[in-house]
Amino acid sequence: MTAPLTPPPHQPPHNNGQGDPWQAPDPMTGHLPPAPSAPHAGEQDGPGLRTELREAAVVTVGVALVGLLLGALWLWLAPRVPLVSDSTAVYLKDTEGEQAIGIDGTFTLLGLAFGVVTGAAVFLWRKRGGIALVVALALGSLLGGALAWRFGIWLGPTQNVAAHAKDVGKGVVFDAPLELKAKGALLAWPLAAMVVHLGLTGLFGPRDPDPYAEYYMPRGEAPPAA
Repeated sequence: MTAPLTPPPHQPPHNNGQGDPWQAPDPMTGHLPPAPSAPHAGEQDGPGLRTELREAAVVTVGVALVGLLLGALWLWLAPRVPLVSDSTAVYLKDTEGEQAIGIDGTFTLLGLAFGVVTGAAVFLWRKRGGIALVVALALGSLLGGALAWRFGIWLGPTQNVAAHAKDVGKGVVFDAPLELKAKGALLAWPLAAMVVHLGLTGLFGPRDPDPYAEYYMPRGEAPPAA
């Protein structure tokens, strides 16, 4: 009968910090896998929380301010709704016109275009990505869409239709105030920005190096640089 191959209870295993001494070697290389090392004092993973929050704030404010350009383009490109007054009431000049639908469609298409541009711009600025950056892009896009909506209305014709009709006179055609009836168009910008940014990050974003890459390579060959 042979004695069990276990160390006596009064003697600690001599592994010199290399993990379990009875662990089987890697079948690919014959070496023992390294024991996970504790991070050094002061070592951080990534740029740091303060830097990430600062970059997220810059993205939120910068993307939101781009909404001013979207609002101006919306006013410029959106079709006009003609109105006319008979001195007692205000009517649509073209009762079968689809200008109101065109106004919503113009805002939606502009929002999609701005989402593609801002999503790609944020990725090119910080390719490493991060949750804070993605949340900032989504929040900035949503705020930018709301800012564009209100800014375009403010730049457009006056909201006081009765006073405007009185000023232009009876039978004179004038433009109706700019109005966004389909409020779901406000989501076009953030949705497009998220899809583009996440797609670019998944295709071209940085990859984490494989910690065990050197154990799956032939002996004598250096592992690829991270």
